[in-house]
Amino acid sequence: MTRRRFIADTFTDTTASLTGDQAAHLARVLRAQPGQIFDVVSNGFLHRAEVLTVSDREVVFKLHEELEADAALPVHLLLAVFKFDHLEWGIEKATELGAARITPILARRTEKHLALAASKRVERWRRIALESSKQSRRTDVPTIDDPQTLKAALQEVIAPTKLLLAETEQDNTIAAALNASTHQSIALAIGPEGGWTADEMQLFTDNAWHPVTLGPRILRAETATIAALAICSALL
Repeated sequence: MTRRRFIADTFTDTTASLTGDQAAHLARVLRAQPGQIFDVVSNGFLHRAEVLTVSDREVVFKLHEELEADAALPVHLLLAVFKFDHLEWGIEKATELGAARITPILARRTEKHLALAASKRVERWRRIALESSKQSRRTDVPTIDDPQTLKAALQEVIAPTKLLLAETEQDNTIAAALNASTHQSIALAIGPEGGWTADEMQLFTDNAWHPVTLGPRILRAETATIAALAICSALL
């Protein structure tokens, strides 16, 4: 039987603790008892861990041997802000598929009320990423950046391979671009409903991004996110 996995809120070299909602769930719902064994991610490493003490506020574990775990997918996802329910679903699935970092972009075609509210939603997006990481048995949680403009975000991208999903591109597929790249770390940009504006496309060009396509169909942003990351997962 697969052991339940948790991501520690605090840790030392030999112990790890869950606090807040995680502790309450373990204590009240799972009725954890000292001596029980769970998988716990502590400081980015997966351990077999034994419960030492249990309360509604904190569950403390003793860390035992380190376990083998998969690394995150080396993808920095720049995801334009669009309707929040669809965006949050996209963040959840991007986390399950292994994206290492997600930067919400306030694009020119992001609806004004969404752009104004985005900064108030980012903590919710981080909670979604945390829960999705636990559900998908990741050993890390993707970084969810504060929402920012495209110009600011492009200045922070360090991945050597930078791919822009573009409706105007018909020939260069994302699979072909990945196969041609000699680098394992990539950045991937997915635009808002209506696509990127001409000046945003120029910003991408000026920063050495390469347009790619997922095929002839026009996909919703959240669908494109899943399709692109699935391809990255298969090829990287």
